[in-house]
Amino acid sequence: MKMFVEPARIYLHRDAVDFRKSIDGLVALVESELERDAYTGALFLFCNKSKDKLKLVYWDKTGFALWYKRLEKQKFKWPSKVSLQEFELSPGQLDWLLSGYDVLGHEELQYQLIHAHNRVK
Repeated sequence: MKMFVEPARIYLHRDAVDFRKSIDGLVALVESELERDAYTGALFLFCNKSKDKLKLVYWDKTGFALWYKRLEKQKFKWPSKVSLQEFELSPGQLDWLLSGYDVLGHEELQYQLIHAHNRVK
């Protein structure tokens, strides 16, 4: 994704938000729910309940910028069954998320050794 700034950090807010919120409402969520300083230049991502829209908000040293994307036929792969309230993304993960890939929410797989008695001698 090409933006006017390269954010120092990228944070995804897990829970759905009311999309009637604009810049001031989203900045209030950053400061109250995520307990982060919205003026650092970090980018913050938010998704609506149906997961077909997202908003990004960030401080660009002169004011807040708001970026909005709506998908026409698909849904964003948004984490919802995990306990963390926020996730830090890399720029690559942000690109993947905006392209429709699932970048979060995978659980570590647990493997078991197959016992030696199952081997052919």
